Amino acid sequence: MSAPAQRSRSWRPFGQRWQAYLLILPGVTLYALFVLVPIINTARYSFYDWTGFSEPTNPGLQNYAEMFRDPDFWRAIGNNAFFVIFYTLIPILLGLFLASILTRGRLRGMTIFRAGLFIPQVMSPVVVGIIWRWLFTLDGPINIFLESIGIQGRAWLGDFAWSRLAVGSVGSWVEYGLCMVLFIAGAQAIDEELYDAARAFGANRWQEFRYVLLPGLRQQILVAFVLTFIAALRVFDLVYVLTSGGPGKTTLVTSLLIYDEAFNRNRAGYASAIAVAIGVIILIVSGSVYWIQQRQAAEEEQ
Repeated sequence: MSAPAQRSRSWRPFGQRWQAYLLILPGVTLYALFVLVPIINTARYSFYDWTGFSEPTNPGLQNYAEMFRDPDFWRAIGNNAFFVIFYTLIPILLGLFLASILTRGRLRGMTIFRAGLFIPQVMSPVVVGIIWRWLFTLDGPINIFLESIGIQGRAWLGDFAWSRLAVGSVGSWVEYGLCMVLFIAGAQAIDEELYDAARAFGANRWQEFRYVLLPGLRQQILVAFVLTFIAALRVFDLVYVLTSGGPGKTTLVTSLLIYDEAFNRNRAGYASAIAVAIGVIILIVSGSVYWIQQRQAAEEEQ
């Protein structure tokens, strides 16, 4: 073999390895510039008194101390926790119900039906908010329908008792499509022989769901929980369009509080502290779910 051929062959693995690095370099660079650097700066500015334009001053933990004393922060955290019911628990239950029907039953036009159910997930939250704000108006379709069956309508988004439920119901309508698609994909990977064995032992539809479908979707349920939980903590545009945190502060969430503190009150340092707190909560929950996944995988291998 000639010397040039040997040199080319010896350098080929090295070239292939660095070629892979070069291919991912643009994506890593963009991710670092627009995700990692802002996260680092947010954590850094959370320790300063900063308006967003001035020079950061007074380093310390005063922002975090004020955050724990701020009633608006705890009210916003409470509203986010309330929305977890509508953004996470209800969509997961609806997704399981729809997956059990759409994967085990035989309906005409199944593909079109699935696509129609998934449409709310891909719509712009601003568009969704505008549509539902019109539906919830006093003379909107919801109140017209309720009055037609003898139930008095109300200003849902302006009612202190019902505004959170109204906003939460819209969140459920948006998020259930994601859960449904995840569960349908997981259900299609379940061995059909498991259903045959269950039916051979006389299992009914509920028992098939409980002992075959549900255990087979454990990983998908955990993934859906993490995604929808993060959505519940990060919700901003939908609440902003529907109620802007009102009436009063009954639908105030942490994202709206961060926006208000940073851009209306010029307290970017304090807003950064709130953002860091929410990020820590998301990391804790995501880490816990990852630990549960690893533990389940280890148990299945045994």
